[in-house]
Amino acid sequence: MSDLNEWLGRTQTVEDVITQSGVDRFCATIGCEPGHGVAPLGYHWCLGLPDSPMHELSEDGHPKKGGFLPPVELPRRMWASSKVEFIHPLPIGAKIKRNSSIASVTEKNGKTGALVFVEVDHQTQVGGEVAIRERQTIVYREASQHSATLPDDNAAEPTNWQIVERLTPNTQLLFRYSALTFNSHKIHYDLPYAKSQELYPALIVHGPLMATLVLQLAAKHGDVCDFSFRAVSPAYCDQALFLTANFDQATGELATIGGDGRTCLSAQLAFRA
Repeated sequence: MSDLNEWLGRTQTVEDVITQSGVDRFCATIGCEPGHGVAPLGYHWCLGLPDSPMHELSEDGHPKKGGFLPPVELPRRMWASSKVEFIHPLPIGAKIKRNSSIASVTEKNGKTGALVFVEVDHQTQVGGEVAIRERQTIVYREASQHSATLPDDNAAEPTNWQIVERLTPNTQLLFRYSALTFNSHKIHYDLPYAKSQELYPALIVHGPLMATLVLQLAAKHGDVCDFSFRAVSPAYCDQALFLTANFDQATGELATIGGDGRTCLSAQLAFRA
């Protein structure tokens, strides 16, 4: 860990441009409408993407370790959670600058073995002003020792929610979101790899894709200013996934729930007054 702590405070700055064509492809994938010349919520996860050349990719499809992120030796990497503050909209056509820094590196032991949590602070600026603040938590885990079983997919529709929407994430949706985010992690598109190397029973639905889907559900009910999510359990391709929400005038609680009743992602938000 002493070597990993050398990454504390490391910074990275990337720039990008919000294009109409990019927003159109995002909306075609997520099923939302572009909003009055600004990018939809969740589109910031499609900006300033890593662009490592092919020879710098690891076996799992991620860029090789030891660049901006610390070279954690544990093989499995997940986007565990994020806390996001939406301060200003992102205008279509605007240039953005994202400043990122490593805020913490923490080693823990869990039920599955050793864990390393890396927290990254992101500030997305437009015209020199911060538009979005985010703290992202990435978790590194040991390799799984047992093949997971595909859960049953016949649970009843979740209850105790004001809103319940059902969808079935398929390979086209996973492919398109991987393309939007330039994400080459094989668990989202390479079924033989996902099953034989990471011991999943099916392709995995992206955490930020689920977060984006519930964000868009919330955007129909108010102006979201604060949003946080936590990945709880894998959601699998070609299985039912329920988007659920409870709202009041100021706040909201959301989740994605698998067809077997498992909570896959939990989220909370606040609406702008």
